[in-house]
Amino acid sequence: MLEPIVVKLGGAIFEDETALKNLCQALAQVQQRPLALVHGGGVIVESLLARLGLISEKIDGLRVTPHTQIDFIAGALAGTANKKLTAAILTQGRAAVGLCLGDGGLCQVTQMDAKLGAVGSCHPGDPDLLTCLLEQHYLPVISSIGIGSDGQLYNVNADQAALAIGQMLQGPMVLLSDVPGVLDAQGKLINELSTSQAQQLISQGVINGGMAVKVKAALDAAKTLQQPVILAGWKDAQALSRLLSGEPFGTRIIA
Repeated sequence: MLEPIVVKLGGAIFEDETALKNLCQALAQVQQRPLALVHGGGVIVESLLARLGLISEKIDGLRVTPHTQIDFIAGALAGTANKKLTAAILTQGRAAVGLCLGDGGLCQVTQMDAKLGAVGSCHPGDPDLLTCLLEQHYLPVISSIGIGSDGQLYNVNADQAALAIGQMLQGPMVLLSDVPGVLDAQGKLINELSTSQAQQLISQGVINGGMAVKVKAALDAAKTLQQPVILAGWKDAQALSRLLSGEPFGTRIIA
C-alpha cells in the first residue's frame, strides 16, 4: 500500500458549498492513493453556540471549551461537521467512514490546560482501525473530538489532531484552510518556510492567531515525520487535485 496522505481540513469550508463539492471531487479523483482526512468545524461550533446564547472565545488560537459546553461542541464537530463532510465525499463516489479521535483508541487524549476547560492534548494511539480501513480502500474522515482515559470528551485542535494521525501513519501531510498558504507582511504567498523564518515572522506578528497554531503544528510534523509539510488552500480545486497527486502547491514547511 502506498503511504497515506494525511489531509487536515479547516472548518471554514462548510460556509462554501461549491468549494466543499470541488474538494470532494478532488478527493474522489485520487482513489488510487490512500487518504485520511482530519477536520475542524469552528464555523459550525460558533453558529450553534450563538443560537444557544453561549459565548465562545479563543486563547492563542485555541478555543476555550467550558465543560458545560463540550456536549454541544462534540455534537457540532463529531456529529454535524463530520457527517456533512462524509456525506459530501460519498456523493462523489468515494467510500468514506466518519470517525472521531477516540474511535478504536486512535489517539490518546488528556486535558491540556485547566484554563482552557475541556481542551485536549493529542498523541498517537492504536493505528489498527485506520490501517484496516485504508487497506480496504475507505477514506477515514476524522473529527477532532477525543476521549480521555477518564471517559471524558475533549475538544482537540484539529491541526494538532492531524499531527498525531500523521505521526501514526508516517505519510505526507497537507494542512488545508481558506487561505492559499502562509502569507508575508505584504500578503504574498511564501513558497517555502523554515523554522527560523517562521519563528521570526511569528515574533513580528506577521504570522499570528490560528495561522501561528497551524505553522507550529506543521513545523512539529515536519520535524517528527522528517519530511516537508504543505500548508495550502482548498479554494483552487484544480491545484488541489495536483497537490494530492504530489505536485507543488501552497507553502512548503521544512523543519
